[in-house]
Amino acid sequence: MSNLELVLNMLAEASTAEISKEKIPKGLEENKDIARKGGNAAKKARLEIEKQTEKPIVTTKNANNLLDKPNHKNIENGGNSGDTIPIYC
Repeated sequence: MSNLELVLNMLAEASTAEISKEKIPKGLEENKDIARKGGNAAKKARLEIEKQTEKPIVTTKNANNLLDKPNHKNIENGGNSGDTIPIYC
C-alpha cells in the first residue's frame, strides 16, 4: 500500500465514524449504509486525485514491498557477532 492508499483508507474510516456519530445508527442495515457513505467519500477523493495525476492510486504492493531492506545490526556486541536485532534505519 502506498502512503496515499493508507490516507484514503483513513479518510474512509474517519468519515464513517463521523457520520455514525451524527446519525447514531440502530442495527446492522443502518450501520452498513453509513459504512458505504464513509467509503464513498474516500472513493470520490481517490477518483479526483487519479483524474488530476492521470495515474492510478491503488497498487498491488503491500507495506513490506514499499520499505527498503532493513539494516540489521547487532546492538548487543557493537554490530560484530551474535544474535541480531533488526534496526530499521
